[in-house]
Amino acid sequence: MSVANNGGKTEATRSERRSELLEIAAGLFADRGMKSTTVRDIADSAGILSGSLYHHFDSKESIVDEILAEFLDELFGRYRRIVDAGQDARTTLEELVRASFGAIDVRHSAVAIYQDEAKHLAANPRFGYLGERAREFRELWIGVLRRGVADGSFRPGLDVEIAFRFIRDTVWVAVRWYRPGGERSADTIASEYLSIVLNGISAGT
Repeated sequence: MSVANNGGKTEATRSERRSELLEIAAGLFADRGMKSTTVRDIADSAGILSGSLYHHFDSKESIVDEILAEFLDELFGRYRRIVDAGQDARTTLEELVRASFGAIDVRHSAVAIYQDEAKHLAANPRFGYLGERAREFRELWIGVLRRGVADGSFRPGLDVEIAFRFIRDTVWVAVRWYRPGGERSADTIASEYLSIVLNGISAGT
């Protein structure tokens, strides 16, 4: 019994250490870029030898892969639950935007890595899922916008393609300036963003 317990404790400790290393690596990749961050940089920041890092990951690409895959699985899981809830298009769009800002808050480094590295990494077969996620993202959001035009949530004649690109680009660029724990919470920023997108900035007449 004691052996099993010790084994469990060792496994839990190893899992915890692995998570710590992923967090350290994510911060470095987000700040410096993947290309400029070496395995030695990660090991030094973690206070271990480079060789010790290979006990957990076989390459720098493996680390990035795990960071991005976990982030995207979590984000798209939430997206799907929002869409599957069957709410009206406007409410669905609002929830998708809030989920996106929430991801920027909770997964800030992963979002920054994705924004900086996804286009380059997508050419690597190992990261083929990035292209799949991009296509799913487009289909999901455009589907909501089209449904909103059809049910009257959004104005007739809305150029759905431009609306999609505008929302996508302006939401995710927030990772450049937003800092978790700052004066404004992610939800506060999401609310202001939605007010601008859905109601405009002109004073009422």
